[in-house]
Amino acid sequence: MKRILLVCLGLSVLFFMIVSVSAAADKTTVNGWVADSKCGAKGANAGAEACTKKCLEAGAKVVVVTDSDQKVLNVDNPEALKGHEGHHIAVTGVVTGDSIHVDSMKML
Repeated sequence: MKRILLVCLGLSVLFFMIVSVSAAADKTTVNGWVADSKCGAKGANAGAEACTKKCLEAGAKVVVVTDSDQKVLNVDNPEALKGHEGHHIAVTGVVTGDSIHVDSMKML
């Protein structure tokens, strides 16, 4: 019985190590602008901060517009970018399709 329990414990530890390594590998950093879903790439510039805030207050969603290809990424956890509406940032997180889950960000 102890042997079976030790084998299960060992397999569990191995599984969690593999999952944590693969999750860390999926993180990426993109440079871009915090904008709103209404304006999208049009709101990805230094002069759009007031407009971005207005659209977000009206119900638009927070997005990040990438510098490299102007791709609009929906933000899964918009509270992570609160206070940075209209700012140019580097955001690190997990990109899945057309959305990003923000783990950290820094101003550019």
